[in-house]
Amino acid sequence: MNPARVPTAVFHTRVRNDDIEGPNPFEWKKVTTDELFSGKKVVLFALPGAFTPACSDSHLPGYENSFDSFVEEGVDRVICLSVNDAFVMFQWAKMHNIEKVFMLPDGNGEFTRKMGMLVERTNHGMGMRSWRYSMFVEDGVIQHLFAEPDFQDNPPGVPVRVSDAETMLNYLQSRGSK
Repeated sequence: MNPARVPTAVFHTRVRNDDIEGPNPFEWKKVTTDELFSGKKVVLFALPGAFTPACSDSHLPGYENSFDSFVEEGVDRVICLSVNDAFVMFQWAKMHNIEKVFMLPDGNGEFTRKMGMLVERTNHGMGMRSWRYSMFVEDGVIQHLFAEPDFQDNPPGVPVRVSDAETMLNYLQSRGSK
């Protein structure tokens, strides 16, 4: 069986523009999966939502705190993906002093849907969201994916058990990914 490639998607992000004054000096920029993954070793972790407890308390900070260890293992980029818009992702990163992890808004859920990871979270008023998972991608090819167990719509919660930074780092160290 051939490893799967990441699906083709377009992300609507915001980038700083120094010509714009005020508290929101950003302009729209579309980023493609090709730009994010081609020719790179990438760790991507996806989570249900910005500002939610497990995402804010352990998932995101774990990857930020382990960033340098990922780089030591040959990783070019660590990406946090959530079905949130660029404004929310920016404010969430700012609130948690995230400086190394690339915050990737999948506001339309396009990438998440194509990954087969889009779940309903209407029981918590969250609409459609990403299931919690992490993956190691090399030149656009998914080498390994860690998805949290019990994939389902409207779960009571999705703890961080196998998609955490430590599990991913252990995987990379065991395979000698450099």
